[in-house]
Amino acid sequence: MRKTPLPQQPDPAHGSLTSPLPQQPDPAHCSIMSPLPQQPDPAHCSIMSPLPQQPDPAHCSIMSPLPQQPDPAHHSLVFPLQAYQPWASSPEQNMPSALLNLCPPTDGRLMFEMPQEMGLIAIAVRQTQGKGRGPNAWLSPVGCALFTLLVSVPLRSQLGQRIPFVQHLMSLAVVEAVRSIPEYEEINLRVKWPNDIYYSDLMKIGGVLVNSTLMGETFYILIGCGFNVTNSNPTICINDLIAEHNKQHGAGLKPLRADHLIARAVTVLERLIDAFQAQGPNGVLPLYYKYWVHSGQQVHLGSTEGPQVSIVGLDDSGFLQVHQKGGEVVTVHPDGNSFDMLRNLIVPKRQ
Repeated sequence: MRKTPLPQQPDPAHGSLTSPLPQQPDPAHCSIMSPLPQQPDPAHCSIMSPLPQQPDPAHCSIMSPLPQQPDPAHHSLVFPLQAYQPWASSPEQNMPSALLNLCPPTDGRLMFEMPQEMGLIAIAVRQTQGKGRGPNAWLSPVGCALFTLLVSVPLRSQLGQRIPFVQHLMSLAVVEAVRSIPEYEEINLRVKWPNDIYYSDLMKIGGVLVNSTLMGETFYILIGCGFNVTNSNPTICINDLIAEHNKQHGAGLKPLRADHLIARAVTVLERLIDAFQAQGPNGVLPLYYKYWVHSGQQVHLGSTEGPQVSIVGLDDSGFLQVHQKGGEVVTVHPDGNSFDMLRNLIVPKRQ
């Protein structure tokens, strides 16, 4: 069985957004910053202290280069800090990250416990009270990739005027992080509106939760993301999809690791943000539509007795557009609605 190592930098032939990161991205676009200080005590769940010296806030590059070949034998209960660190940030940067092997939800604390000039990625091996949308909980067994990003976006920017797109960009980044790897392009990961990562249109494999606060002229955004990498329960995981692909096609693709995929996903997210800030929605929507599950889908609004509509796409603000039989195009907001794939329904979200 031939083993194909993952490249240090993705092949640009597989997508325009997989080219190497620039040395110095445009600081007006975003501030996502994530190097690693010393390893914390896994039993301690507070944000790491003391922090390293103050970073240069002009940088917004996150993680480079992309990881080398993963080690499928690694299933430790402790996040592999040594494996993550060499490619988690550019050498010239010195920006903080927190490694939390077991922790309560991070998204309620990070925004106000960090200096405003610093960005952060917090990574957990297992989360004790994972949150979903509304009242939903997110189960977080060992084997999930679990992290929260603190991102700053200028209010008067393309993305700052369209904050609902942030959840779409993060979901897309996870899918592209896997499917941009040479020979992994056919692994059937997809994005589901508004904030889910799916196996085909059959089963949820991950999700994104975004909280934003406007302070002055800057949005401070916490992006919580979790997706199943090595844990087959409670649903299915990315390595299950790889194993099934190998079985069906006689391939020898290696299993992937959570630490590598977190770094790839955040690196891709930076590129997507840069593309969005430069070109607006048109800079990312072609790739988004390539992977989303809703093309041409017909659904009911509100209930099974509600009007049947056809999904058109996303509007300029990141909201879902649907076409009614009478010709009217209706906009559906993600904050108030949820998409029930099993029943082909768009229903009001439970509070």
